[in-house]
Amino acid sequence: MARMISNGIDVVTFLKEQHEQIRMAFSQVTASHGEQRHAAFYALRRLLAVHETAEEEIVHPAARRALPNGDEVVSERLAEENMAKKVLADLENMELDSPAFEARFASLQQSVLAHAEAEELEEFEPLGSRLDDDRLERMRKAVTFAESVAPTRPHPGVESAVGNMLAGPFASMLDRARDAISGKA
Repeated sequence: MARMISNGIDVVTFLKEQHEQIRMAFSQVTASHGEQRHAAFYALRRLLAVHETAEEEIVHPAARRALPNGDEVVSERLAEENMAKKVLADLENMELDSPAFEARFASLQQSVLAHAEAEELEEFEPLGSRLDDDRLERMRKAVTFAESVAPTRPHPGVESAVGNMLAGPFASMLDRARDAISGKA
């Protein structure tokens, strides 16, 4: 299993480093073919699934409370995350070396990277300036834990802390069983 924990000490640094890992993972999928592309896509899909789950459970609720426009910012990010999960789920059922996959994947890449930039500017940076260092460190620990038990596949429609808490454990168990059966655990 690929290790997704970064060296960041606070949640803002941690998540920004993961966004960089996501950027690199997109490049790896784009540059590969055949079995290498399958492996790279699996790693990207898993990284996106656990990363978004942790944001939905830990970061977005904090942003809603701490930022003056938190509801608006988080609602926009959740809509983007739901759309990305739907596209990611569709991509799983496509032939990974097909032109259709490549076109759909390029569109996903563009929207996910725009989403990450919006998160960093509108959510992470403002949180970093409003919350004290101790709180940001505790949030990073909570994000790390949430990622360790998060589903490994996209689950469109589960973009809230409550939704993840209710569906997450069951989805995670099923995803990890599917991963083990497929030999990708």
